[in-house]
Amino acid sequence: MKARYKAIVDEFAAAIRAGGLSAGTRLPTHRALSASRRISLATATRVYAELEVMGLVSGETGRGTFVREISLPPGLGMDQQVVATDVVDLNFNYPSLPNQAELLRDALRHLTTSGDLASLLRYQPHAGRQNDREAIASWLTASGLKAAAENILIVNGAQHGLTVAAMGMLRPGDVVAVDALTYSGFKALASLYHLELAPIPVTATGPDLSALRQLCQRRHIKALYTMPTLHNPLGWVLDHAQRREISEIARQHDLVIIEDAAYAYLAHGSPPPLAHFAPERTLYVTGFSKNIATGLRVGAVVCPPAFRPALERAIRATAWNTPSLMTALVSGWLEDGTITRLESLKRQDARQRQTLARECLAPLDYVSHASSYFIWLPLPEEIRAEQVVRQLMNEQISVSSAEPFSTTQNVPHAIRLALGSVSLDKLKDALNKVREVIEYQRYL
Repeated sequence: MKARYKAIVDEFAAAIRAGGLSAGTRLPTHRALSASRRISLATATRVYAELEVMGLVSGETGRGTFVREISLPPGLGMDQQVVATDVVDLNFNYPSLPNQAELLRDALRHLTTSGDLASLLRYQPHAGRQNDREAIASWLTASGLKAAAENILIVNGAQHGLTVAAMGMLRPGDVVAVDALTYSGFKALASLYHLELAPIPVTATGPDLSALRQLCQRRHIKALYTMPTLHNPLGWVLDHAQRREISEIARQHDLVIIEDAAYAYLAHGSPPPLAHFAPERTLYVTGFSKNIATGLRVGAVVCPPAFRPALERAIRATAWNTPSLMTALVSGWLEDGTITRLESLKRQDARQRQTLARECLAPLDYVSHASSYFIWLPLPEEIRAEQVVRQLMNEQISVSSAEPFSTTQNVPHAIRLALGSVSLDKLKDALNKVREVIEYQRYL
């Protein structure tokens, strides 16, 4: 005979899936459920726990248990890289400037008439060719990180760089400290590689470093994954003192630092990276997808000499080497200053989009950086993120909830807006619609 609590679980599950209990509905308290069904408080708690494991409800400390939006795709859209052509994409950033296709055409012409073209058809060293690594080293030095070419490994984009860092320096089961809200791509990598993520509470200006110290005292933390310069999704830029303190904590507890600098180019004039303060233990990961184009999957990892053999093995196992043609294009643009010019133009573009967002979203409060391509928008107390995401999708606007970025059990009700993938006119219309949907939900 089916256990009584199982029958209650099945009853709730059927009602939720049939639409009888709509997304955002607050379920009875544990005590109320216990009294109405004449079951113990422990059994009532077990009912809600099982529904939560099934992904049908979410419990929020101090607020209650709510029905989740189950019609949304897993990850609320973050795992769906391609959206329909008639959908306005505020989910992913792929910023592009009007003349970039011509730059590519010119660069390809130049490649066909100069150098040893046949060499691009052969295997390359796992870490990349020496001249390409030297070009990246010069660019990084001009950006504030003094890096020797022999400590640079060329990878297939920043995400591949993070993968190489995890495979080379970590083992399944290792514990990695991360911000309570962090880059969704690293969460996906950690899940695939069976790494445990230990969340660090966040403040308005960065991770709670006192909490990080306590975490390192309680747990055997192997590594710290962090975005000190233009955090995704919260947009903070850590100051000198915070970077020094992180370096001190890492040395005290022998942590490997994985520094994600994918968006760092947007925060012009920021303090030196963590790799400057703790070069002996920091893997600095960057790429050229955001500052050039997402289709050019080229990135770089700057590492201490002692880490290089393990990282090269990871590159060999996953990609052998970065495609030579792509790397040659990037190297040429580094040397002739094209990338520096593109970065400057994209900083201007991002600032313009942030100004537009400030005008369209007022009076809503949100978190961002003046030069970033994204916004973190906490929702008012009474509004459920799933409802906002679903209603916007019905309006042909794709956004993400907080779930893909959250590393804690209690996921905040917030949405993340990517600003860099649509024209300014479309962006203006979409942001106005975001504000209208939130205001509508507030007064339901």
